Amino acid sequence: MNRRDFIKAGASLISVAALPGFLKAADGKLPNILWIVAEDMNPNLGCYGDPDAVTPNLDKFARESLRYLNCWSTAPVCAPARTTLITGVYPTSTGAEHMRSLVKMPGFMKMYPQLLREAGYYCTNCAKEDYNLEKPGEVWDVSSKKGHWKNRPAGKPFMAVFNIEKTHESQIRKRPHTLVHDPLKIRVPAYHPDTPEVRHDWAQYHDNVTVMDEIAGNYLKELETAGLAEDTIVFFYGDNGGGMPRGKRWCYKSGLNVPLIIRIPEKYQHLAPRDYTPGGSTDRPVGFVDFAPTLYSLAGIKPPDWVQGHAFMGKLDEPQKYIHGFRGRMDERYDLVRSVRNDRYLYVHNYMPHMIYGQHIAYMFQTPTTAVWKKMYDEGKLKPPQTFFWETKPPEELYDIQADPDEVKNLVDSPDHKVVLNELRKVQRDHVLKIRDVGFLPESEMIRRSNGSTPYEMGHDPKEYPIAKILEMAEFASSLRPDVVSELKDGLKNSDCAVRYWAVLGFVMRGTVVVNSGNAELRELLKDESPAVRIAVARALGLYGSDEDRKMVLAVLKELVSPDKNGIYVAMDALNVVDAMGDRANGLKDFLRTIPRKDPAATSRITGFAKLLEKVLQ
Repeated sequence: MNRRDFIKAGASLISVAALPGFLKAADGKLPNILWIVAEDMNPNLGCYGDPDAVTPNLDKFARESLRYLNCWSTAPVCAPARTTLITGVYPTSTGAEHMRSLVKMPGFMKMYPQLLREAGYYCTNCAKEDYNLEKPGEVWDVSSKKGHWKNRPAGKPFMAVFNIEKTHESQIRKRPHTLVHDPLKIRVPAYHPDTPEVRHDWAQYHDNVTVMDEIAGNYLKELETAGLAEDTIVFFYGDNGGGMPRGKRWCYKSGLNVPLIIRIPEKYQHLAPRDYTPGGSTDRPVGFVDFAPTLYSLAGIKPPDWVQGHAFMGKLDEPQKYIHGFRGRMDERYDLVRSVRNDRYLYVHNYMPHMIYGQHIAYMFQTPTTAVWKKMYDEGKLKPPQTFFWETKPPEELYDIQADPDEVKNLVDSPDHKVVLNELRKVQRDHVLKIRDVGFLPESEMIRRSNGSTPYEMGHDPKEYPIAKILEMAEFASSLRPDVVSELKDGLKNSDCAVRYWAVLGFVMRGTVVVNSGNAELRELLKDESPAVRIAVARALGLYGSDEDRKMVLAVLKELVSPDKNGIYVAMDALNVVDAMGDRANGLKDFLRTIPRKDPAATSRITGFAKLLEKVLQ
């Protein structure tokens, strides 16, 4: 029996089972559970000490609840973050890390509402889903704007989710808008330029938070009016970091730290975490991957073995020392970032340091702050740390998030921080290996290898996914060390195309001299069986090769850039290289005007290709 069959066989035995010794309330009832979710916001609430916040309803709620100071959304953008919530499994393990992708779950996995429903709960969602995983059958009792706990059958406990869109990124740039907050009094973080446009966006964001607070207050009041407050455990949280650029989408505190406030009625105090004090706070680190197992713990359900998070309340309360974050493809742009933090320090590993932080994402550039920030950078009007966002990344970053809350002072080279750097570096690497992070495969290759199965099952098969050797080459490549070029050259000949892919990217990351030193080997790989390898070579030779190289590269890109012929993931990868080449790829423009804007076989969730093509053809 191979590993994949073993996983399936073991999982088939999983069923909803009560936890031994689980204690219900004195009246024998399971707790109701209410989640109130605000989109795209950091802990910018008065109860978290934000002087710019006007949030009386949530401040009152916090006086009756426990505030989590270090809640991490696991992913810094909505779709993968919500995918983490719904499963309790890292999307980097299920293959669902990429924004608005859609992959299959293994047949033995279920989403948390399914297990809660099996345990007797009435589960409703009003109304956003946005999962990167295909739903395995009927997940919710109701998932629409009609979803509400008040429609439950008599006597049933409920688990209800209400989503508030008012703080979403798109609402920051909505015009016209009459500001309530004074933009001159708003704090501008160190990484943003201090301009009227930036101040307006930050003030409008805080205006939206105030409106959101009123909506959240109405949900709380509705519960109290129905006489259910003493029967219901209430969570308020944000779905990922704030919607301003360099917040949402990035693996910093600004992209991952969200408010989490939990109120537990007296009758369910036996389910409270160890540090629960009404009106108090905790610095205990928790992540979205922990929410599903926490629900199981509250409901007395034994979590399936495949759940990767850890409960932070109830019978299974299990404190963790570290919390993880990740970044994959964001709409039309590819990247690979992994992060981990302890109680004080944040470590970030940039596996694609040749990419700038602020890659052009069409949706993000609709925000006035983004446009003025980039314009000022191009005009040479900025100084560090405001310049960093528009420049390439270091391989590693380390921040003291207590002393440096804006995360602009990279401590990687600090002799005083070598111990914590080595600690977090090892924790991050061990985590990748433990969960068998499939994000180290190019997206097109991940889909190819999991054909007939799922990315998770493929990733747990050592023959299909030799993660240790792929990760080793990714580390060699992204280190930017000059003394590993021989290892990169050896990697070009490896039998696994993912190793070859990372070896080629290692040449890309080192630029002209190193690319030219491997020119003959790279030219040969323009004929590689793997489209991802050919595209990586096209990037190397297209950016740093000769005119003769460029002609060969354009022929390869012309072959691969049509989504209807090659699939959306291959085509989008190729089109990113065309964009990076700029004027050197002008010979393709007439052809690009003739290709389809989408892959008819791909999920309609993926819209980035058309946006990128529009930019390339400008």
